[in-house]
Amino acid sequence: MTGTSRTPHTKAEDALLFGAFAEHAARNPGGVALRYPAGHGRYAGTTYRELAERVDACEAALWHAGVRPGMRACQLVPPGPEQVALLFALGRLGAVPVLVDPAIGPRALKRCLAETAPEVLIGVRRAHVARRALRWPEVRIPITVGRGWPRAADVPGPRVPPERAGPGGLIAFTSGSTGPPKPVEYRPEHVAAQLRAVRRLFDAEPGTPVVSTFAPFTPGGPALGLELVVPDVDLLHPARIDPAKLVDAVERFDVRGLLGSPVVLDALARHCAVRGLVLRTLRVVASAGASLDHRLARRLRRCLPDDAELHSVYGATECLPISAVESREMPPASATTERGLGTCLGRPLEDASVRVIRVDDSPIEHWSDDLVVPTGTVGEITVSGPTTSTRYPGRVWENALAKIRDGTRVVHRTGDLGHFDEDGRLWFSGRKSQRVRPPGAELRTEEVEPIADAVPGVRRSALVGVGRPGAQVPVLCVEAERGVNRWAVRRRVLDALTHHPHTRAVRHVLFHRGFPVDPRHNSKIVRERLADWAAGKLR
Repeated sequence: MTGTSRTPHTKAEDALLFGAFAEHAARNPGGVALRYPAGHGRYAGTTYRELAERVDACEAALWHAGVRPGMRACQLVPPGPEQVALLFALGRLGAVPVLVDPAIGPRALKRCLAETAPEVLIGVRRAHVARRALRWPEVRIPITVGRGWPRAADVPGPRVPPERAGPGGLIAFTSGSTGPPKPVEYRPEHVAAQLRAVRRLFDAEPGTPVVSTFAPFTPGGPALGLELVVPDVDLLHPARIDPAKLVDAVERFDVRGLLGSPVVLDALARHCAVRGLVLRTLRVVASAGASLDHRLARRLRRCLPDDAELHSVYGATECLPISAVESREMPPASATTERGLGTCLGRPLEDASVRVIRVDDSPIEHWSDDLVVPTGTVGEITVSGPTTSTRYPGRVWENALAKIRDGTRVVHRTGDLGHFDEDGRLWFSGRKSQRVRPPGAELRTEEVEPIADAVPGVRRSALVGVGRPGAQVPVLCVEAERGVNRWAVRRRVLDALTHHPHTRAVRHVLFHRGFPVDPRHNSKIVRERLADWAAGKLR
């Protein structure tokens, strides 16, 4: 083994991703850590020993390039061994990785870099061309990585830095689906707690082949000892993912676990249905990024083995994961979601302290048990515990709105509305900022949209409000299935809405070709933009 195995680790190092990876590398050096596309339909593989050696080489190269403990380092490298090795190497050096998903777009990316002011930018050549062309903020140390990096010339002298300060945590950004992306600070203990939660949730043995369509999760595979398969698809644009290539990756490597957003899993389920495919090796499928509705769960079940588990996982960038529910434990749609009672999120996971408080759009400085609403009452979902980030660096107002001091703990306000039922299950009613407020009433998205989604011919729907709060006109926007009679669908949707007292105020149904969505997940509808479109249509 290389310096990865021979260098003693401090307790702090063990708390970050690299420490967990190093343990698996020592136990199973010859096991495959990553499989990734190699062009022309081929895949390459990297073992744990090879990845550990790459971490050593990256660490030495970064040190000699001037990267030091405490420096913020932004990394713009596609998913694969280089991305993972660089992240682990930065952690060992004590630098602070700044994780920004390029899928958010060049303008948002520029804002994120300006806000976090990284001293180091590590990227492929294309990223540095964009940096100069789009006039991104200057950095002290620009590092270009590519085939053959690092070269021997990049690492003169001793290959191991003379000192290690232990990991300095990392900064990740929210998706930006409900406003500009916000920086989220993770300390090493947050990362360690999230790894423990994911390991308990999926109960995957080391060496288990897993496919993830979330690019940010790639380092999590080796940290959990898994054989992570990076599929040969466009991970930056979920709507463009070719389900046939996902099927190929699953079948080629006997994949047992699959992680994806609902929009990706929906495309996969429809592809399998048309071709009569059953993905027989899969044992666990996890849907994340948005809630999993009953129709998609039924479609997915048809292309999975009978004993496979299908989990809907709820969480946020600030606290992952929060709760989960297996599809067979979801209450019947006819009795719950399609009657407008919300979407079942399951029970909170271990270590996640989840409480529902009264709805308030103002900051709450200190926690009080009087904030908690009774069982069955809709309020704002809050979370605290070891997986929960405690602040947005540099964002005073956002911290005031989203964080509540509870003694030595910090309670995070998710901005999601929901309630607990008598069985201790958590239910989701929609985003607090996206509730619609016509005169004398309040409509929540997840209590309206599932009713319309159950109508034949509706692919998905989105409730928006036009006008100022308190005097809004509720509008239901609909994406229709191909080839349907839209006028007939509209009549059926309006008829379904009149059968429920809380949805009778919705009298406007507009058809949209394709909802504006969060570019990272493509499942989160950007209702703010959709509301502007609906306002123009009504005028």
